[in-house]
Amino acid sequence: MPSDRNWFESPTEGRLDIDEMFRSILAYVEQDPEQAYQLIVGSDSHTRHETYFVTAVVIHRMGKGARYYFSRSRHRAIRSLRQKVLFETSLSLQVAARLTELLEASKVADLDVEIHVDVGQQGETRTLIREIVGMVTGSGYRARIKPDSFGASSVADKFTK
Repeated sequence: MPSDRNWFESPTEGRLDIDEMFRSILAYVEQDPEQAYQLIVGSDSHTRHETYFVTAVVIHRMGKGARYYFSRSRHRAIRSLRQKVLFETSLSLQVAARLTELLEASKVADLDVEIHVDVGQQGETRTLIREIVGMVTGSGYRARIKPDSFGASSVADKFTK
């Protein structure tokens, strides 16, 4: 099936590969370097006849706005909630790992990457919290769950429909 996972869409810059997206993120940070920033990666999915996955990357200028980028891919229909959430998390971790490599190579080590996962205390996903958060923290990232995981539950979710 076709996949756009190697490309990210930016509302302001159009289609970018991950290296171009990273340069765009750095340019955004350089516009106001005295501010605090959080680099967020989150994924969400929606199943119709196929399962559509969206991974969002958000550079949040704390208290002063943000920019976001997203990529879409589609796969055979995945009906298992656990399998979908695990796949969403693995997509986020793949992107986070590449961004971490780019951060280290660019010497911008003080910009941490945070993973937003689409699980929370309410609803069916509550039984997956320990497993998913463990997967993220075991990979070396901080995990945020609902209602604090807007990268997955708001930004990525917006583009799954």
